[in-house]
Amino acid sequence: MADLKFKPVRHDQAAFLAKARQRPGFAEAYEALELEYALAGQMLKARTKAGLTQDAVAERMGTTKSAISRLESAGRHAPSLATLKRYAAAVGCDLQVKLVPHEAT
Repeated sequence: MADLKFKPVRHDQAAFLAKARQRPGFAEAYEALELEYALAGQMLKARTKAGLTQDAVAERMGTTKSAISRLESAGRHAPSLATLKRYAAAVGCDLQVKLVPHEAT
């Protein structure tokens, strides 16, 4: 059985983004994937809060660690709602999806 003890990796997202924004084209590319990055961030936060490793989530979902890694990587994979529901259940969450009207200009 895999080692399921969670060991968080220290990461300063603000510093990473500040440095990355200096690269040409980064801002446009990042904004194009804003929703995907927001979802990936929520997934990572939920898994961290649950104290689970990618291996543990994979075991709960009946899949592999590499599949979980792809799910948590913004812009590389577009998961189905069914997969997102299974992920949410594995980390002890409910999935909510909503459509928000555009703001009037």
